[in-house]
Amino acid sequence: MAALRELLPPLLEGLGVTVQLALGGSAVAVLAALFGGTARLARSRPIRWAAAAYVETFRGTSALVQLFWAYFALPLLGVRLGPMTTGIAVLGLNAGAYGAEVVRGAVRAVPRAQLDAGRSLGLNERQILWRVLFPQALPAMLPPGGNVLIELLKNTALASLITLGELTFQSQVLRAETLRTVEIFTLLLLTYFGLSLVVAQAIGWLERRVRRRGHLEVAR
Repeated sequence: MAALRELLPPLLEGLGVTVQLALGGSAVAVLAALFGGTARLARSRPIRWAAAAYVETFRGTSALVQLFWAYFALPLLGVRLGPMTTGIAVLGLNAGAYGAEVVRGAVRAVPRAQLDAGRSLGLNERQILWRVLFPQALPAMLPPGGNVLIELLKNTALASLITLGELTFQSQVLRAETLRTVEIFTLLLLTYFGLSLVVAQAIGWLERRVRRRGHLEVAR
């Protein structure tokens, strides 16, 4: 217990930074996934190409290299970001690139008859997407989208390499100071596992709520 009291305060401090990274990165990831996924379905060829360039660039390169480039290379080009801003932006855009493919695949899986029905009602393409296709695709997006967010959570450990004092960084500092390797990394392992469970439970709850709402609307 004495060891736990010694280790917990710095780990909790790092946990706070990790949670900030995960929440901020998730917000960026959701927005990037929605816009990137729908842009890849746009009729405009330049928009589709721009979205494809974003998705393939972030999926085709390492998240660690992206963090290093944004934190160490961008200042040489005149753009200087703090470590927290860099972590949130890069991890969010990285996860959003994977999420964009989830969105695109789910929307394209909606039967074409729904698209034709929207057109017959006089809806334009944007209205069809957001009012007809997207609500039906949302239940299919949530499980793989949850996996993307859990991966983002685990990738927050990479931010320790750009001087951000998150959970893994604090664990490394503690290990060097106390040499309690087993205790520290066991706590670290359990903490990430617990956070992942929270995300999985939240996505599961949201999925049940969306499906229940869909059933109620069908019943009406």
